[in-house]
Amino acid sequence: MESPVIDSRDTSVVVVTLDSGEVHIVVSLSSRSDTQVIYVDPTTGVLRYKGMLCEDVFNSEREALDFITNGSRLMWKSINYAKAILGYAALGSFGLLLVATKLSRSIPDLPGGGSIYTVLESQWIKISLHSPQPQGKGEVKNIQELTEVDIDGKHYFCEHRDITRPFPSQDPLDKPDNEFVWNGWLSVPFKYIGLPQHCVILLQGFAECRSFGSLGQKEGIIALIARRSRLHPGTRYLARGINSCFSTGNEVECEQVVWVPRKTGQSVPFSTYIWRRGTIPIWWGAELKITAAEAEIYVAEHEPYRGSAQYYKRLSKRYDTRKFGVFSTGGNQKGNSLVPIYCINLLKYGEGKSESILVQHFEESLNYVRSSGQLLDTKIVLINYDWHGTVKLRGEQLTIEGLWKLLKAPTISIGTSEGDYLPSRQQLSDCRGEVFYTDEYVGAFCLRTRQNGVLRFNCADSLDRTNAASYFGSLQVFVEQCRRLGISLDSDMSFGYQPVDNYGGYIAPLPPGWEKRSDGAGRTLFIDHNTKTTSWNHPCPDKPWKRFDMSFEEFKRSTILSPISQLAGLFLLAGDIHATLYTGSKAMHSQILSIFTEEGGKFKQFSAAQNMKITLQRRYKNTIVDSSRQKQLEMFIGIRLFKHLPSIPLYPLHVLSRPPACFLKPVPNIFPSTSDGLNLLSVKRKELIWVCPQEANVVEVFLYLSEPCHVCELLLTVSHGSDDLTSPSTVDVRYGRDLDGLKLVLEGASIPQCANGTNIVIPLLGPVSSEDMAVTGAGARLASSEASHPSLLYDFEELEGELDFLTRVVALTFYPPISGKTPITLGEIEVLGVSLPWKGVFTADDLPAGLSPYQREKGVNDNYNPFSIDLDANGDLGSSISGKKVPTPVQAAVPSSNWLDLLTGESIEPGPMPQAEVHNSEIGGDLLGFLDHAGNQGPTVTDNRLFQSQDIKSSTGGVKEYIEFVKFVALPKTGGELNFIEAMKLEIVRLRLNLSAAERDRALLSIGIDPASINPNLLLDDHSIARLCGVSNSLAVLGQTAAEDKVTASIGLENGNGSTIDFWNVTGIEDTCLGGMCEVRAEEKKSFRGSSSKPSGASESPFICSDCQRKVCRVCCAGSGAILLTGNYFKGSSGVNNGSGRGGSSHGNSADLGASQSVSPDAVVCKQCCRDIILYALSLDYVRVLISSRRSALVASAVRKALDRVVGFSLDGSLAGRGQPSNRSRTDKTLRQLLNGQESLAEFPLASFLHSVETAAGAAHPLSLLAPPDSGAQHSYWRAPSSCDAVEFAIVLSNLSDVSGVILVSPSGYSDVDAPTVQVWASNKISKEERSCVGKWDTQSLLASSELNRPAKSDGNNVPRHLKIAFRNSVRCRMIWLTLRLPRTGSSSVNFGTDFNLLSLDENPFSQPNRRASSGGADSRDPCLHARRIFVVGTLLKGEIGLTSLEGPDYLKLKSWLERPPKMNRFKVPIEVERLMDNDLVLEQFLSPASPLLAGFRLDAFSAIKPRATHSPSSIVTNWDPWPPLLEDRHVNPAVLYIQVSILQESHSMVTIAEYRLPVAKPGTAMYFDFPRQIQTQRVSFRLLGDIAAFRDDPSEVDDSDFRSSPVAAGLSLSNRIKLYYYGDPYELGKWASLSAV
Repeated sequence: MESPVIDSRDTSVVVVTLDSGEVHIVVSLSSRSDTQVIYVDPTTGVLRYKGMLCEDVFNSEREALDFITNGSRLMWKSINYAKAILGYAALGSFGLLLVATKLSRSIPDLPGGGSIYTVLESQWIKISLHSPQPQGKGEVKNIQELTEVDIDGKHYFCEHRDITRPFPSQDPLDKPDNEFVWNGWLSVPFKYIGLPQHCVILLQGFAECRSFGSLGQKEGIIALIARRSRLHPGTRYLARGINSCFSTGNEVECEQVVWVPRKTGQSVPFSTYIWRRGTIPIWWGAELKITAAEAEIYVAEHEPYRGSAQYYKRLSKRYDTRKFGVFSTGGNQKGNSLVPIYCINLLKYGEGKSESILVQHFEESLNYVRSSGQLLDTKIVLINYDWHGTVKLRGEQLTIEGLWKLLKAPTISIGTSEGDYLPSRQQLSDCRGEVFYTDEYVGAFCLRTRQNGVLRFNCADSLDRTNAASYFGSLQVFVEQCRRLGISLDSDMSFGYQPVDNYGGYIAPLPPGWEKRSDGAGRTLFIDHNTKTTSWNHPCPDKPWKRFDMSFEEFKRSTILSPISQLAGLFLLAGDIHATLYTGSKAMHSQILSIFTEEGGKFKQFSAAQNMKITLQRRYKNTIVDSSRQKQLEMFIGIRLFKHLPSIPLYPLHVLSRPPACFLKPVPNIFPSTSDGLNLLSVKRKELIWVCPQEANVVEVFLYLSEPCHVCELLLTVSHGSDDLTSPSTVDVRYGRDLDGLKLVLEGASIPQCANGTNIVIPLLGPVSSEDMAVTGAGARLASSEASHPSLLYDFEELEGELDFLTRVVALTFYPPISGKTPITLGEIEVLGVSLPWKGVFTADDLPAGLSPYQREKGVNDNYNPFSIDLDANGDLGSSISGKKVPTPVQAAVPSSNWLDLLTGESIEPGPMPQAEVHNSEIGGDLLGFLDHAGNQGPTVTDNRLFQSQDIKSSTGGVKEYIEFVKFVALPKTGGELNFIEAMKLEIVRLRLNLSAAERDRALLSIGIDPASINPNLLLDDHSIARLCGVSNSLAVLGQTAAEDKVTASIGLENGNGSTIDFWNVTGIEDTCLGGMCEVRAEEKKSFRGSSSKPSGASESPFICSDCQRKVCRVCCAGSGAILLTGNYFKGSSGVNNGSGRGGSSHGNSADLGASQSVSPDAVVCKQCCRDIILYALSLDYVRVLISSRRSALVASAVRKALDRVVGFSLDGSLAGRGQPSNRSRTDKTLRQLLNGQESLAEFPLASFLHSVETAAGAAHPLSLLAPPDSGAQHSYWRAPSSCDAVEFAIVLSNLSDVSGVILVSPSGYSDVDAPTVQVWASNKISKEERSCVGKWDTQSLLASSELNRPAKSDGNNVPRHLKIAFRNSVRCRMIWLTLRLPRTGSSSVNFGTDFNLLSLDENPFSQPNRRASSGGADSRDPCLHARRIFVVGTLLKGEIGLTSLEGPDYLKLKSWLERPPKMNRFKVPIEVERLMDNDLVLEQFLSPASPLLAGFRLDAFSAIKPRATHSPSSIVTNWDPWPPLLEDRHVNPAVLYIQVSILQESHSMVTIAEYRLPVAKPGTAMYFDFPRQIQTQRVSFRLLGDIAAFRDDPSEVDDSDFRSSPVAAGLSLSNRIKLYYYGDPYELGKWASLSAV
């Protein structure tokens, strides 16, 4: 057996779309025997997979399909068959699933097993989603362009082996080299659900093999594998030279693998050779001309060699084999001291040649790299060889001979890699060399030699010349590989001719499996152990590398040409693939590859015409379609998504209201035959119209979510018949952890009348303190008739809602437009939110990296201050916020003894316990450390910040500090106003002190200062604000670009050192110039608190300002972001990437850092030379980052509190023990014994408590009773207060179930004074009056039983102390009430022999041996109720239970009622004049005195989008991160818009009559809002309020050549968006009715 992976079946993918629109992905992998079903959420597109047998795991594909369709193909709307999944992305209104529908097994059997498949045909399956989130037209267009990316024939994968590294890879499949993974972003959704292997690792390039040999010769196989790097993706004129990720355009790693196939059980010898190809690694580009002439080549003016050293360093690190115990075949066998990199430059370098400038700079770049001292262990050699010039001057044959002479020494120097695959690891003792193996194959690899170093070929574009030269170089290696493997390609050998020359007595090494011996007569013989034959002749008598010294004709005469033709065929195909990917056309000048064959001359005859045709194709594609192809590539690999898809969430919310969610009480319906309302939660009933009784003034629903979560949005489907006035007009929202903890979240949210089936989203902010609402002014603003100035820079009055990841119950109260006049109609109700990855928390199996900081570095402390930082480090928050240590908040005392497995009673070795200090990384680790090198913009430095103390400040201490700063800044300005920078610095102080906006306002009011006086939004005029918004938004994009490039550049390299000047370098209020040699003195002022001490850092070496050339200290420097802005917008340079600039190359758009090469990226500009608008933008971006960081800290605190509630102890080290397979296996075994074949129906997070449970101080939280059995500390268990003699648990099960019993697990058993009386009820509703009693059990009479007092078993099959209560008959229910009551005299009992049994373990070693009460207070006579776990056992019902549909008379009645026309219709009110004001945010309409009574207005939904990237990143979170941020900023504090309506009264004053909270709907959706009453007026004013700054226009629809004159998105304009209407009888209006309808 070659490999443990035996493809007994091919991978199969079936995508089923049901009539309901639901999509299921059915996957049967070749590496598994079962089948998985992945569900695509029809609303958000999130993939869902639970791993539950008979729900989404099945024994076969047919069984899975039958379950999905209920055995009927009539339910199929469509079905697609595929061979592999290549990726998936949920993009707003669409989900895109990329599958391979046709594959070619291009390399069938690699040594060690595994096949490489080339994707011949692929398909994008477009899944329509119900999400109503607005998307710009540009985003929709870009999504369509993404589906047009060229996949077929140019991508390949291997299901079972890592092929992203040179063969054979020592790394597992799930840890590829990201440089060559092209679908990394598209594979993240599958990693998130725990199925990473279901999406293959896709490589771009070429992979094929050919068999070769001749009569009497051993057969061999040659494979050519070419991997294209994704670090510099792009097309010919948009991705040339090096970029800010230290990679070059069209970079390809090529690998030539030769092996000899053997029979099963025999070792397989192989040899590999690797080379690279790519464009020249300097900053250069080419500009296309209108004529057909060659493009003009130019090199960047500033630092053209920046990043070149890092490029070679990446190569050196990858091909450095000195650390291994084997050496290259051609190198010094004692080891090589250096890693050689030979650059074979094929450019024209003659005088007057256009490429000569590149040759000159190439040589200079290598001198620069050598002098930098960064590559002391690497030897870089440049070999220039003008390929075209030599061919033209000397001809093709002599050109090839000249190349061989140049390549001989470098090729022999680096050598090749050789080894064997051993099918059995028992053969390892006979192996001489490096041995390694993985779990992906049975045998092992033995490497005798390794290639050390690499040859790198280049021409201008790494295309035609590169392909030809690399072919002739690898041809020499191929012949040598065959010779060393015992396959001679000498043509004279085939005719029995032996060479005369013995090459100076050279004796070649024996090939693998051969042995040299002597017979009795002293004659030498050779034994082939592979075939068990002997020979008198040496199998490889030839001199190594002998063909390097041959002429072309000698090579041709002495070599069997059939294998050469096979190799040439591979290079021809590979050359076409690489040329097509880079230029859009096939390779040119390829006829030379056929020079050894007879067809070569024929091919040459028409090559000239073919080359001309290809030239024209390339020019057309480069000019017309390259920009679109560039965008496609960037989206495909997941970069620049903040530009191409700015508003689409990369990690959509989850719908938590899908079944098994349920209603806790029935939703009333006019038809008694319907269900309790479950249809309202199921997407299968999307078209449902639920009609509530007419007499209901309100409709209240209580929704129990499928998982605990933080609720973010409420999505409602507007459903009604012909009359839309039956849909509700407003809704109140409350939610909480249980029914007792419901809190009002939103009151009176408007639900507009819309077309039937319209989806609207109501964003939800968590519960807000009434005190905060009163003090910040935000609450007062919404109720005030006086218009306030909108916050266009950032939300100065931001309200912070409570975050709770344990929310389980949502209560909705719907109100009709007119109470009691008409029934209320409801549609589907969906609750969207974010739940924690509980599976990873409990099992510690692949624990989410994004959750680790919350578990291990944060304590539960309401006063926890993430901004109490080492303020010596400013702007690079990586140093200032996450780099220091802070004391850990005090936590509840937890015994530190051994951890105990709950069910087995065995100890678990704990991990490290929480220390006194932990790293403060609330804001996400290396916060903005990426901007140390912001696009290589220069490093980071620390400067003196606000405080030197590391102590965490309480809220009170922070307020006092803030007041001191305010007094220092604001009070001296008597009668004057603060300037913008001073106000921004006060905001920075506030955010660093961890104060909310409400706390700030309370502090200001306490000293008599109006908060509005320091509001930065009010300190600039409209024109300045508009310009500042444009600059800061551009800075945010540049910061995002810098962060993305920093992450990409780190692939294959270590992170570089930080910069001396950080991204913002925003100085504090007390910061002053460091003095010394600083000649700028931009920050000279009175020091804070009168300090006269010498500023720290005064001895630092000064910088040189790039503008004024003066010496400047760190404090007086502007942030490195200023360099980005200066180069990008204020010096008129546009980068190479758009085909017009002269600077460098990056990722192909104007936001890339290559666009700012007119200013040195490592330059420094002083604040006096920096424009004020740039300094303002840096401050504004910094404040936005701090606000985002505060939100992240709030999320971290909420997560930690949720974990502490459920798990009940710190997770710092406890996960290590529980994650061990042996512990988990032991726990599972004990749990199976305890459940005795039944299912656990009440396990958190699927189950929870309906009401709060009384709990003693210091005891575990009640939710720990339902947590998985192996979670929690040994001494952690729930107990009731000692004063409480009865406790009721109302448990909501994970789904409708047949319950057969309850098991109580005790920490130490029960005694005669605390053995509880147990009473059980069952129900499907929350009303206690409607529940049914199952039984009552008294346990006291069992305590004297000899059965209970028997010694503990010693057979290893013990189960914990538990009380098992078995029902006489199973009960079908969703809720179980369990009442525990302390025993009282005279309590009744039941038949214990049939009703329950009680088993016991040995006594708890930590308990007192003679106590009477098993648990409770210090006094043994003080018993209390207690338990460690509660199990509800029985059988879980699968699928969605309870869905019904109307049939017969009820359906006809409903249809008739819905089709009844409305009595009154809406008609447009004529407008005489209207005017727009305040950036189109205010619309005034003037009416005729004869106008009818106004009933309401129609508003068409806005087209503006809410972008993700509103500031520079606050942490490095890439699109490849399999564990995304738990909560995006825009869900922590959602942006909400309001529209305020005012009318002119008779007193000639404007009065506000209503204010409507606007839901989110698709752009252009008609929404009708009725006024509270019909009104008569001649003037109506509409004002748009709310978070206006959070909305922007789609970048593709905005001309970014200059900043907008308005800071408000054009998509928020009220122009042509509002129409007034009145109600009238359509029959009375007659034919005019249709003309004036609105």
